[in-house]
Amino acid sequence: MRSTRFSKGALAAATAALVLLPAGAAYAGSGPATPPSQPQKLTRSTAPSPEGNPASRLAQAAGVCDDAVPIGERGLIKRGSETIASVKQFYSKKCQLNYGYVWVWESFRKTAAPYDVTAGVYSYSKDTVYAPKAWKATKQQEFWTEGAATVTHCTSGIGSLRPAGSPQAYQAFSQKRC
Repeated sequence: MRSTRFSKGALAAATAALVLLPAGAAYAGSGPATPPSQPQKLTRSTAPSPEGNPASRLAQAAGVCDDAVPIGERGLIKRGSETIASVKQFYSKKCQLNYGYVWVWESFRKTAAPYDVTAGVYSYSKDTVYAPKAWKATKQQEFWTEGAATVTHCTSGIGSLRPAGSPQAYQAFSQKRC
């Protein structure tokens, strides 16, 4: 019986203590931010990536507009059941251009001898490849075309990869976009 009274008394004391806590207590991170002594600039990554980075060194060398975004589903270049590269199409609203993009998968790249790559933007409307580009005997991973003035056409990004010693190129294209 004594332990029950003690438990009730302890519960009452704990409840009273909670009631007495001030409602306006400050917690770390709840106040206004203190301005940094040196303003920090947000920098955009220039690293190449499988997703495609229009700020990468090679994209910039090809003249890709910085607002370019991927459009449509990517295509996969396969050699048998092995995926060796992906193909995408990018679109820039600001520049009104499309770009072809090929990314060679690391699993293929690290074991392959130099390979040949092509990329472009295929116009279904004109049955023509725009901004075609080719790279011979390379181990590069990222490939961009220059801009193609095809935003009023139905298009796909197209690409091919021919490993050294292979008589044929493997190819793919991204989803058709109109």
